[in-house]
Amino acid sequence: MGTDPVSDALADLIRELGEGGRLPPERELAERLSVSRTALRDRLQLLEGLGVLRRRQGSGTYVQRLAPQGLEFALDLALSASHLSIESLHSVRVALERQAAREAARKGDPIAIAHVGKALADMEAAVTGEDIDRADFAFHQALLHATGNAALTFFADAMTGVLFRAVRQRRDRLKTHPRDKEVSVAAHRPLYDALLAGDENAAGQASDDHFQVWHDLFTHPRMERP
Repeated sequence: MGTDPVSDALADLIRELGEGGRLPPERELAERLSVSRTALRDRLQLLEGLGVLRRRQGSGTYVQRLAPQGLEFALDLALSASHLSIESLHSVRVALERQAAREAARKGDPIAIAHVGKALADMEAAVTGEDIDRADFAFHQALLHATGNAALTFFADAMTGVLFRAVRQRRDRLKTHPRDKEVSVAAHRPLYDALLAGDENAAGQASDDHFQVWHDLFTHPRMERP
């Protein structure tokens, strides 16, 4: 947890205790870490706010599994404080989804890939821009979960609120395009086809191509897409 020795010590203790472990009483823990109870309480409150710790009245403080939403909240605050825009995180999303596409194709889970296909079908059947938004979001979420990679899924969920605002921003800009739905479907279908084929190289390339479509469209807004 950075260069703060108290936070580092708490992180080590949390790793040692594991999920469900109970922290020592506050007074004992403060003495163990050679820190004031006020300073310790500040760190504990931070960890509790992130969802790493949970206080049980009359019982103590316990380690709990961190939900992606806790990390998402911290990441959102950090980005806001750093004045980073959604656009500046574009390369992060591209890399994340490229890897997800490759792993999903390699794993080849038919049920998980069917969820990707369902989102694409919903996109094709969409009537309103909001329908396309929901289908677009569902497509990418299904793709990330189709990897079967718990770590990738965790970080993807944690970054959802930050990175997938880009979906809405992109949609707001695309609504003026005369072939709105066609562009969206055409940008996603090759990726789904690559997943069906179990071709991880094609899936990775299709993911990159998907993002290139939007880059080209916004760089040359009058460009017609197939």
